Order: sequence, then C-alpha cells, then structure tokens
Amino acid sequence: MESLREIYKIGKGPSSSHTIGPMRAASHFAGKFPAAARFRAVLYGSLALTGKGHLTDVALTEAFAPKPCEVIFDREKKDLPHPNVLELIAYSPKGETLGDVTYISVGGGSVRILGEPEEKKRNVYPFADFGEIMRFCNEHGLSLEQVVFDFEDAEIYDFLAHVWRTMRETILRGLHASGTLPGSLGVERKAKTLFESVAEEEEPEAREKRHLCAFAFATAEENASGGTVVTAPTCGASGILPAVLFYLSAKHGFSEKRIVDALAVAGLIGAIVKQNASISGAEAGCQAEVGTATAMAAAAVSTLFGATIGETEYAAEIALEHQLGLTCDPVCGYVQIPCIERNAVASMRALSAAELAKVLAGTRKISFDTVVATMYATGKDMNSRYRETAEGGLAANYKNKP
Repeated sequence: MESLREIYKIGKGPSSSHTIGPMRAASHFAGKFPAAARFRAVLYGSLALTGKGHLTDVALTEAFAPKPCEVIFDREKKDLPHPNVLELIAYSPKGETLGDVTYISVGGGSVRILGEPEEKKRNVYPFADFGEIMRFCNEHGLSLEQVVFDFEDAEIYDFLAHVWRTMRETILRGLHASGTLPGSLGVERKAKTLFESVAEEEEPEAREKRHLCAFAFATAEENASGGTVVTAPTCGASGILPAVLFYLSAKHGFSEKRIVDALAVAGLIGAIVKQNASISGAEAGCQAEVGTATAMAAAAVSTLFGATIGETEYAAEIALEHQLGLTCDPVCGYVQIPCIERNAVASMRALSAAELAKVLAGTRKISFDTVVATMYATGKDMNSRYRETAEGGLAANYKNKP
C-alpha cells in the first residue's frame, strides 16, 4: 500500500484527475523534450467531455508556459483504455514531431504512461486491506495512527501538519470570499453567507451544523475557483475531511497532534480504497470520491474521540456503504453542481456515521473491505453517463433554472 503522500496532495482545483494529473503529465513530458518549441494536447473520454468545465485546458496551458500548447477536446473516440486519457505531442521549431506520449490520469492527481509498466512506487505498508491492518494492530498492540508513524518515514508528521495548515488556510480564504464562481452557471459563493447567517431563537446545535456546512462550502468553492486545496482523496471531495476536522477542532480545542493522528487514520482509509478500488469519479462515479472522503472523515472523527479500531472501521463502512451508487454528473462539466452542496451533506454524514458506529459496532455484519469491493463493482457496472462525463443525471436534465 502506498504512502499517504499519494492521498494528500496540495495543488490547484477544481479536479485532481483533470487539473493536477494533467499538469503532472505535462511537467513530465516537457522534461522529456526540452528542445520543443510548442506542444499539443489531445484529451479523450472524461477529460474531453468535462475538461473545459474542469479547467483542464487552463492547467495544461499554464504547465507548458511559456511555450504554447494547443488543447484539443476529442469527444468522439470511445475505445479507450481508461476514462481519463490525454495524448501529448512535442514539436520542433520547424514543426517536426519530436515525440508523443499518452498518459492516463487515474485519479487523485496520479498519472501513468499508457503502454509502459505502471511505475512501482515503494510499498510503504505491507497490507492488502483493512482486515490485515486490524489483525496486525491486534497482534502488536498498536493503534491505527501508530501504524502510520511506524511505517512511513520520519517526516510524515511534519507532512501531515503541513496538510492540516493548508486545509485551514483554504477554509479561511473561502469563508471570506464572495462573488460568483467562474463559468457559465453563475453560481454564487455561499460559504460566507452560511457562516454569518443568524436565525432568531436558533438552537446552538443548528448554528454549529450550519457552520460545519459553511466550512465544507468554503473549501469546495475555493476548489471550484481553481484555488489551492488538499486532495482528500480528490479535489472534488476536498471539502469534507477539512470541514469535519476544522469544525471539531474549533468546538473541542483538539491539539495539532490529535488532528494529525486523525489525518493519519483517514489517509489509511483513503489508501485502502485507492489500492483495492478507485478514487476516480470518471472510473467509479462520485461514490469513489465523495463516498471515500466521507469514510475518511468518519474514521477521523472516531480517532479524535478515542474509538476502538472496530468502531473506526464501522464508521468508515457506514459512511461508504450508504453512498454506494452515487453518480458523478457535474452540470456543464463544472465542479459546482451538485459537488459543492454534496461536500456539505457528506460532512454531516461523516459525523452521523461515527456516532452510529460508537453505539452499534458490536452488531455489524459487513466489513469495510466488503464495501470497498462492492463500491468498485458498482462503479464498473454504472453507465458511463454517470461517471464524470456530464452526459447524464443532473447534467442532462439541468435547464438553467431552479
């Protein structure tokens, strides 16, 4: 299982697979052909269908700058090895082709080259799934966060602390921002309004829940505007885990160490899903993104409140199980509708999942690993219109009015 650095990546939104991944591919490709005078990028599959709304063309243009890059959206080619495919071509000053490479953006900002063996990243964890991790913990008397600090390198604490600082900064930027998000939908930023709104004779609990939603909106809106976010595990689902941690940190005054522990356990959950299923909306629907993020957040909540490993697993299982089949249908290809509200709703779900698990963990019948496998099978069965193509669901039925 890979390092948590492959789950938490700091970069610009609005999509880890559509912006961070292509930018990584462009950087790698430009390094292979330093003598190139210009470049061409041909996008296929979901990258072609929603890349405009996801700012893929902007990301590639910036990545190749100051050298020019022509971006082509090929929406016709269907026989693809993966839903997110991009071909990069380099040209000499005389217009001769220097070379071309086809990349696959596999989700969470990770890419690989088509036709080449997948780059072997060092397996940090010698575990196949959560069941193996749990058995190891029980045999050695370890907590889940101790597994992370035992197997990762010595800098992992500082890395996770930096992740937490970045998450906080993103939320604070989002809470102070106003105006309209980029694109043709005219979606207004709502985080500031949610946070500042006060209803007469309102119960404190209701206000706190609205603040939680405001924190999720803040990050999701920053992401939609191309701001800096942390993938958790993706850009499209980046508002959930930070919102939950920010909310609980403000309410209970948790130390940085406790938050870092929670991030470590949440990262393990994300790494398990990435290894055994998918965190890509284009491959398995929004259940792979928001579903996984909700499971990560639920596990983080359990960790903060000292839950057992069994309770933590059950919290993650509940969170993912009850988002099975969740479709990815971004209206006009933007990570705005339904994505931003979905981050807020999922944040509340994460808290509920952790609360249920605390009471009912001893009665559970389904393991987290079973739900992960089910999610992936469900995603493979899902019609491609509901896997980040903007061809089905809300994207197909939206009429530019409420």
